[in-house]
Amino acid sequence: MEIQAGARTDIKVKLGAWSWDTATGEELRVGAGLAEPYPVTWCAVEYFESSGAILRMLLQQLSLHTPHCGRTLLHHAILCGNAGAVSVLLSCGANGESPVKTTGITMFRPIHMAARLGFSTILQCLIDSGCDINSKTAIGDTALMICARYKQDACLRVLAMAGADFGLVNADGQSVSSLAGSRKWFLGYQQAVMDVIKAGKLPKSSDLAVFSPLIFAAQAGDIEALKVLISWGGFHVDYQDDNGFSAVMITALKGHVEAFRFLVYAGADVKLTNKSGETAITLSESNQNRDLFEKVMLEFALEKGNRYAGGFYALHCAARRGDLDAVKLLTSRDYDVNIPDGDGYTPLMLAAREGHGAICRLLISHGAKINFKNNRGETALALARKNGSMDNEAEHVLLDELARNLVIGGAHVRKHTKGGKGSPHGKEIRMVGSAGVLRWGKSSRRNVICKEADLGASQAFRKNRRTKGDADEPGLFRVVTNRNKELHFVCEGGLETAELWVRGIKLVTREALFA
Repeated sequence: MEIQAGARTDIKVKLGAWSWDTATGEELRVGAGLAEPYPVTWCAVEYFESSGAILRMLLQQLSLHTPHCGRTLLHHAILCGNAGAVSVLLSCGANGESPVKTTGITMFRPIHMAARLGFSTILQCLIDSGCDINSKTAIGDTALMICARYKQDACLRVLAMAGADFGLVNADGQSVSSLAGSRKWFLGYQQAVMDVIKAGKLPKSSDLAVFSPLIFAAQAGDIEALKVLISWGGFHVDYQDDNGFSAVMITALKGHVEAFRFLVYAGADVKLTNKSGETAITLSESNQNRDLFEKVMLEFALEKGNRYAGGFYALHCAARRGDLDAVKLLTSRDYDVNIPDGDGYTPLMLAAREGHGAICRLLISHGAKINFKNNRGETALALARKNGSMDNEAEHVLLDELARNLVIGGAHVRKHTKGGKGSPHGKEIRMVGSAGVLRWGKSSRRNVICKEADLGASQAFRKNRRTKGDADEPGLFRVVTNRNKELHFVCEGGLETAELWVRGIKLVTREALFA
């Protein structure tokens, strides 16, 4: 097809469906044939035929750079969503950076226009032609920012894959991320960026304080994206943002357990603190998934031997959770069974509070001190009694240990003589554990094997002390020897200590019997 000699090509036609506001740059859809007259080349663009032959023929006679209402043919091709026309124009020398002007002010460029309208194929054509993907509009928006404003995820992916900068801000200090949030499009934006990362492209950021791919992936809790980022090796896993948050802190705050697990095993430092003094562990404690975060840290400690990381105490955690195998493993690694956590609780206290008797027994066998007190002045026994269980195994274990320590360590008591007829006098008594003997002197008469032990006085003793009025002293307990001799003692500490004496004597006697 050729234009015949003498044919006029400078006429304007009124066939278009678009009109433009030359003051604001706004496009108006007016209907076919209702727009103001424009050159015939513009008609060829708007009604582009697939081969592009007509447009190419017209361009041999007319300049593609002549503006109309502040726009060029390229802008019109983009407005019409015609990727074929855009390709022809670019191949014929159209300026991919030509601005749209209104009353002398440069408003935006072709790339901004394509991003706003959501034409990803046209956007790719412009990028391939070498346009500046980070150029800004009159208000400082880049094409990426425009995608966020208009929720154009396909265009955002194209720009990200091409290396557009996520670290820039506009004249109002807004970034791509903040614009997506203000437009209530953050989840769509987030997914688009994650798709780009998982496709193997690192989102570019000239300012990590504005946009950090690692922090962004942590906020999304996207494990696959995190794996890709860490595998590239260009990221410091412990990078902290302006508020001091690292990626692992953010996963803890957001409740992303598996992402947290990945970062912990990737070497993230959970001891780091943000500007509020919080660590990943303390942040996870306010989360509804607290137990799951604890489990991750416990598993990590068991596998890697990490101790007391950022407020996490592995042995304390295992004791509180009732994980007997974990406690066995940690104690075998010489974890200190008496070290208090941040609230002053030892592992024994926590096991006692939760009623884990077997854990208490194991910790005691490794040297756990039973009389330590936490910041509130509570002992393990006091905490066990708070459990409220009718059959509290932990309380039984602790009482056994207290009783055993008391009778083997010995204490000062008053011993009654002559079945209560004589005057009581002070003695140091103790149990000799290996033999199960109650001793208060070196003479064989003062070393007896106990057959029974009980609280209070026998009937015979009560009768003999009737006139004295002390047969019901709170600290009174009695022992029957294997020769059926009855002995009465009064301990300091009243009924509670007397109960421990009885319990301890029975316990040590039984242990000696079955030794």
